[in-house]
Amino acid sequence: MDVLSRAQALERAGRRVVHMEIGEPDFTAPAPVVEAGIRALREGRTAYTATLGLASLREAIASHYQEKFSVKVDPGRIAITSGASGGLLTLSALYVDAGDEILVPDPGYPGYRHFVRAFEGVAKILPVSAASDFQPTLEMVRAAWGPRTKGLLLGSPSNPTGTLISKEELTKIAQFIAERNGVLLVDEIYQGLVYGLEPWTAFSLPGEVVLINSFSKYFCMTGWRLGWVVLPQGALRGFEKLAQHLFISAPAAAQHAAISAFDSETLKILEERRGEFARRRDFLVPALKKVGLSIPAEPHGAFYVYADCGGDARRFARDLLEKEAVAATPGVDFGANGTDRFVRFAYTRSMEDLEEAAKRIARFAR
Repeated sequence: MDVLSRAQALERAGRRVVHMEIGEPDFTAPAPVVEAGIRALREGRTAYTATLGLASLREAIASHYQEKFSVKVDPGRIAITSGASGGLLTLSALYVDAGDEILVPDPGYPGYRHFVRAFEGVAKILPVSAASDFQPTLEMVRAAWGPRTKGLLLGSPSNPTGTLISKEELTKIAQFIAERNGVLLVDEIYQGLVYGLEPWTAFSLPGEVVLINSFSKYFCMTGWRLGWVVLPQGALRGFEKLAQHLFISAPAAAQHAAISAFDSETLKILEERRGEFARRRDFLVPALKKVGLSIPAEPHGAFYVYADCGGDARRFARDLLEKEAVAATPGVDFGANGTDRFVRFAYTRSMEDLEEAAKRIARFAR
């Protein structure tokens, strides 16, 4: 956020900043979703919904799992939340008691640590590296697991690295956790944005597995504040009671609009956008390598490139912003495990902007 604040100050002073620090699609919600939201507002469908969400939306999500991944998800196990953050908050309240350990990768999304700590738990760090594509391995989980460990929380595709964990590795991890009566929480918020690999879901893995997802990234609905979780049957009532107190229900108009997110017309738009993100990735990765930045783990998902700048990443990001007006996020925002050498570039900008950024970065690197 410090980078964003400084970038905005430079813009107020008249400079043209290329924003590559923001993890938000530059596309807005597809037109069919917007129109559905407008209809909901005009028709007054803005009252509280059931805490677990509209039945029609939960059914639409379940159908999506069936059509995209060939897995049968009971709509009754789906809970609609106020963004993925609302889901993570409520899951932390459900699963974390004082002193409980939840394993979290480092580097990783910083919110994971903070949600665990909010309920007096301990976010126990798994130091991941390029050797495992910045994803946990069974060996790491086994070595870190202790008497107070309750579970593992990971993202795939990952923020900030854009890497995915393999289904084979996560299956082994899930089995290990299941044997210890723990919980595996899998953040699939970037699941729709996968390039060059076959997307999959952790739904069918053994043991107590919880999925977190959102309409923010693939569906381009960040400000609508809408997400969902898929829960084990036995956890549903506890989650519902907590959600009733924490956020009552997700925004009603957003829920009505989101049903249209699964229409064929909308999905066609979203797939075209996924293709555009892939095109941007395919431009940016070699462009960064060309100017001397190292990318030790190729990103196959989300919209980030995690690049080794070879030195002090905080200084690199600051100087790049001040000298060339390109905003990027220093890796230290995502943990302490070797992150001081890394910078995250988000390709959530047009190709024209990315080409301009590449020229500026090349000039800066000379």
